[in-house]
Amino acid sequence: MLQGRIVKCLSNDYTVLSENKRYVCKSRGKFRNMKLTPLVGDIVSFDSENNYIMQIQKRKNELLRPPISNVDQAIIITSVKHPNFSSNLLDKLLTIISYNNIKGVICFTKLDLLNEEETKEIEKYINYYKKIGYEVYDNKDVSKINSIFKNKISVLTGQSGAGKSTLLNKLDKSINLKTNEISYALGRGKHTTRHTELLEISGGLIADTPGFSALSFTDMNKYDIRDNFEEFNEYKDKCKYADCMHHKEDICEVKKQVELGNIMKSRYDNYIKFITESR
Repeated sequence: MLQGRIVKCLSNDYTVLSENKRYVCKSRGKFRNMKLTPLVGDIVSFDSENNYIMQIQKRKNELLRPPISNVDQAIIITSVKHPNFSSNLLDKLLTIISYNNIKGVICFTKLDLLNEEETKEIEKYINYYKKIGYEVYDNKDVSKINSIFKNKISVLTGQSGAGKSTLLNKLDKSINLKTNEISYALGRGKHTTRHTELLEISGGLIADTPGFSALSFTDMNKYDIRDNFEEFNEYKDKCKYADCMHHKEDICEVKKQVELGNIMKSRYDNYIKFITESR
């Protein structure tokens, strides 16, 4: 029996990487009875003679979309033009990622397509996300981005057409992932990635995954959403109520900080939308 990590899932075939060798394995029927599906990222024990996965180790986390486990960090590829910047989508991803105990990293793309006024507006967002503790990169900072992947499992995510596959090709030209033109009529990219796979890049493993078309706060309630808006935690102890939702309460330090400009209004507005959705 050998141990390895699932690095690719295509239909019912699971490619397991073990000591620099790859084995294409099937999943045993017992996992179906346990309602457990092997995921890319899983550490597994497998029978290398018959090519069957025998055991799946406990996961430290897992994502539904993309279907992947044991992720250390999520790099959110965020387009500012074609498709246009969406603070709603970015904040939703950051909240879901934080809830799953995954480090969120933001990478803005297509900044060169902005005019001077649009650039100033985006810079406000960049400076704010840095201020509240997120790592923020420009997709042209290839050497800086390369350095964050070593010994980590990373997932690239974000809206379709934001440039996920393009960035991976820049990081490692040998990959040559298929990229596609933007469908301007739809305002989003055409899906070019058909399966989840961990690619060996920059001393780590990176998943190139399909873009999100819809997101929901699966298994998250309004308190989970509130607690994963990192900057709110700095002020919550000054709210009148211990379980303040920072919404309709009469004395709320978070709402006060929004008025003072210390919490970005777009972040707060998105938070209100999210807790409303979660009901």
